[in-house]
Amino acid sequence: MTLDHQIIWREAKDYIFITLGLILYAFGWTIFLLPYGIVTGGVTGMAAIIYFATGIPVVYPYFIINFILLVMALKILGWRFMVKTVYAIFMLSLLLALAQDMITGDDGQLMQILGPGQAFMSLIIGCSITGTSLAIVFLNNGSTGGTDIIAACVNKYYNMSLGTVLIFVDLVIIGSCLFIPEFGGWLDRVYKVVFGLCTMVIENFMLDYVMNARRESVQFMIFSKKYQEIANAIGTQLDHGVTILDGHGWYTGQEMKVLCILAKKRESQIIFRLIKMIDPNAFVSQSAVIGVYGEGFDEMKVKIPKGKEEKL
Repeated sequence: MTLDHQIIWREAKDYIFITLGLILYAFGWTIFLLPYGIVTGGVTGMAAIIYFATGIPVVYPYFIINFILLVMALKILGWRFMVKTVYAIFMLSLLLALAQDMITGDDGQLMQILGPGQAFMSLIIGCSITGTSLAIVFLNNGSTGGTDIIAACVNKYYNMSLGTVLIFVDLVIIGSCLFIPEFGGWLDRVYKVVFGLCTMVIENFMLDYVMNARRESVQFMIFSKKYQEIANAIGTQLDHGVTILDGHGWYTGQEMKVLCILAKKRESQIIFRLIKMIDPNAFVSQSAVIGVYGEGFDEMKVKIPKGKEEKL
């Protein structure tokens, strides 16, 4: 496969998985959260508030708000960031419209799949699905737009993390439920806010869990007399880098070589199999690492203050 074909396939794979994530998000949010009057953060949360207050289908405020944010952010973030975001906004708008139409009964009311009085169970299921779907989108270099755009703009000019900005914006959106008379009395509005905060916790937990599970890495320390054969097998079959360290046994006083390997957790089974095939008596230590940064792993996403590079 040529380099051009690899680039095309990588981009196509991103769009396939982004679309899958958007389908899951539209399904989880519209089927499980919207019918029970559960307000979430983000632009979908704003669209839900407008829907409950006015009856306007969520697709219209969702698309209009995102369009305004895109126009505002175009100059700041540039076209490269915007292409997949624009795709995600159009696709999710279409999916939300289809999902809401499917869930609306003949009487014009949204159908509650789990039945009445199951709001909290529906919240757990819905947020588990939406959190997982967002992780799928983010892991494939996508964005759902909305408050992500606000966070990216703020992060570009101010030393505030994306997570901090998103939490603040979501709190403002969910807190606005207190001022919507259509939600009922004060107790009902507080109820909406509490449920909205629960959506933030569950959705972010699932988002972090799925993303970290995909990125989780481990470190192997392998002590074996057949270190060269093991290193060759891992290097050729897994296309992995292997570091050979000089070791000295305290009790035996013998010199020996130690292999140090950093790998994704999902590769552990293959590495253990290769070691056992070559040297069943090898001594192996496997440990989890907090993060691995560099080629083949994560990028170091830290900002260097202006003028710092020149000083170094």
